[in-house]
Amino acid sequence: MTFKELNLVAPILDALHAEGYTNPTPIQQEAIPIVLQGKDLLGCAQTGTGKTAAFAVPMLQLLSAEPQKGHRNIKALILTPTRELAIQIGESFATYGKHLNLKHLVIFGGVPQGAQTHALRAGTDILIATPGRLLDLMDQKFINLQHLSIFVLDEADRMLDMGFIHDVKKVVGRIPVKRQTLFFSATMPPEIQKLANTILVKPEKVEVTPVSSTVDAIDQSIYFVDRKNKKKLLTHILNDKKVLSALVFTRTKHGADKVAKDLAKDGIIAEAIHGNKSQNARQNALNNFKSGRTRVLVATDIAARGIDVELLSHVINYELPNVPETYVHRIGRTGRAGASGIAMSFCDAEEMDDLKAIQKLIGIKIPVVEVHPYMAEDSGLVQINPPKNKAIVQRPNAVPAFNTRHKKKPAAQFKKW
Repeated sequence: MTFKELNLVAPILDALHAEGYTNPTPIQQEAIPIVLQGKDLLGCAQTGTGKTAAFAVPMLQLLSAEPQKGHRNIKALILTPTRELAIQIGESFATYGKHLNLKHLVIFGGVPQGAQTHALRAGTDILIATPGRLLDLMDQKFINLQHLSIFVLDEADRMLDMGFIHDVKKVVGRIPVKRQTLFFSATMPPEIQKLANTILVKPEKVEVTPVSSTVDAIDQSIYFVDRKNKKKLLTHILNDKKVLSALVFTRTKHGADKVAKDLAKDGIIAEAIHGNKSQNARQNALNNFKSGRTRVLVATDIAARGIDVELLSHVINYELPNVPETYVHRIGRTGRAGASGIAMSFCDAEEMDDLKAIQKLIGIKIPVVEVHPYMAEDSGLVQINPPKNKAIVQRPNAVPAFNTRHKKKPAAQFKKW
């Protein structure tokens, strides 16, 4: 299927064509027609599936069809949990709507509000906001949502993780009851399902990439290593120039800072990103990583949910997550849009149960790197994946060869979500 078959207007098709996009992802194929019909949508989709374009493209088409008279009133609101996500969504609206007479504005906390309130006075059609700053500016009467016709709640489960659900409910209580609502969440815990039931009206459900599946293009491997040697193994791997860019996951904020400092001591430029960092510090670290100035970004799970880096070569699980679904979210940061990618995981003796749970969820035995300089002293660790399952791999250099296909930019896919 091509975007032309989705009955999109010429200005949007031209914008997509200019970016080299011709074929929609599965969620775009399903969601765009539903949104264009004005129906409510419940989208269960992980980051990286193309969900931003799945709502941005049809929203732009619907809003462009409305007559523009006088002052621009806010007709669409996208509520998202973090500054990073808000900025990325704003970039998407700028890309897909560049030939349309529509304005969008991104607002978030952690910065002076002056520039944002000035832009609000000038008027905007589409508002992309984080919950705290939105409520603050609504209370100050800078934002009026009485003309709102489309409401998008993005990353609802992450709103719950970050403690924003109360703020989300406040916002919902202050927008018009008669509206189109698009609700997106990677997972559907009971509280999120309850919230969806209260704000959606006869929604169509779209579900793609079940959490139990992993991207086929991702080359997964396990390194059995004693905890004391993890930092040495990480430095060893990152010294290989085949690792073009690496997103390293830790369980804790303190752990992320420590890993970044240890790498710096070894001469590897790395930055940490987590919830205790200021929004400016997080955005600067992310910008450095995206631009290639920083080759290694160390992150916690919540901080990483908004990270979308084109052609990320490696994801490294310095510590395995204790929730198996989180493993799928982590490694899904690479291998995007049809490209290949590499996911490496370190496992010490205390993480064996976590590894077993992950392998049960994804339904495969993750190949073990049997030869590397920091093999765990407990040789019995490798027996979790015996050779008869063809899960032992020999990699003398301890770093899997980087697949050069990964360097090719897929012409028919979205690069920003």
